[in-house]
Amino acid sequence: MGWSFPIGRFLGSEIRIHATFFLLLLWIGVAAYVDGGALGAVVSIAFILLLFACVVAHEFGHALMARRYGIETPDITLLPIGGVARLDRMPEKPGQEIAVALAGPAVNLVIWAVLVFVFRAETPMAELENIDDPGIGFLGRLAAVNLFLVLFNMLPSFPMDGGRVFRALLSIPLGRVRATEVAARTGQLMAFVFGFLGLIGGSPILLLIAFFVFIAATAESSDVALRDMVRDVPARAAMITSFEALAPGDSLQAAASSLLRTTQAEFPVLGANRTLAGFLTRDAIFRAVSAEPRPQHVSEVMQTGIPTVSLGAPLLDVLSQLNQPGVPAVGVIGRDGAFLGYISRENIGEWVVVSGQRRRR
Repeated sequence: MGWSFPIGRFLGSEIRIHATFFLLLLWIGVAAYVDGGALGAVVSIAFILLLFACVVAHEFGHALMARRYGIETPDITLLPIGGVARLDRMPEKPGQEIAVALAGPAVNLVIWAVLVFVFRAETPMAELENIDDPGIGFLGRLAAVNLFLVLFNMLPSFPMDGGRVFRALLSIPLGRVRATEVAARTGQLMAFVFGFLGLIGGSPILLLIAFFVFIAATAESSDVALRDMVRDVPARAAMITSFEALAPGDSLQAAASSLLRTTQAEFPVLGANRTLAGFLTRDAIFRAVSAEPRPQHVSEVMQTGIPTVSLGAPLLDVLSQLNQPGVPAVGVIGRDGAFLGYISRENIGEWVVVSGQRRRR
């Protein structure tokens, strides 16, 4: 995710913080300082940090449950509106999806129970509306907010946790694609409700949540439909076979000339025996020509570690590879390891349009 940076690893996942998270801390700190001085600012910031520690625990609940089903979580990113655990893929079996979705709120429920029954924190439901009141008590506020996280996340607003449970239950009679469409529309409707409440209540956080829910619901609905469409399609069906390639020893000027001469957004870089050495993207060329000192050869700026598949590999696997951060394309290779072509996100989109037209005919 852009504008985020890592702060460490825990239980196999990288913890990242979005830059806007610090704006939230600054906003909370300044507001608390105005109301209660330096001590109030310190207490408020400490509360926010502990709150987000609970959010991280929530996301690790999802991650650890997903790991039981062979699904890894490369990273967890903290945003002002909460946390986002990026799973390699979502479980498609309803029971697994429900278990992964419920694991996050279950962690917050355990935290609430420990604070209430072990530390005797008092959290009447009315205090959820006054969570920023320092007179309530530090542990009481922390317990209340964990209870709020459970209740809020279980709303049937896809792709929030409750929405994922809703989608999983719907997928039993309707199938995954149709269930996602229904759940996504419900999530978008809930997003409008959040946005309306945020406007009349003057809550920028609720407006951000509404925006995130609406965009995420739309994106995941499209992704599920696309995955269903490419499920039984081989890589050769969407492979780009007409392209201009570069060599590692080519000059940067030659790469720039190729960029101007063609419509390609990425160039395969081929080594000996037409083996794939890497890819050089349009953005990398732009950065290189404006850098000081300027790189001289393609090998200095090309991206290595590009995933490859065989001609008969499922296009669904290619799509999963393309969804990984920093992967501009997936190479297609023959049995001898020679490079045959490649597949990009744009090319899959073009294949969807063309294949859709064919099916309608």
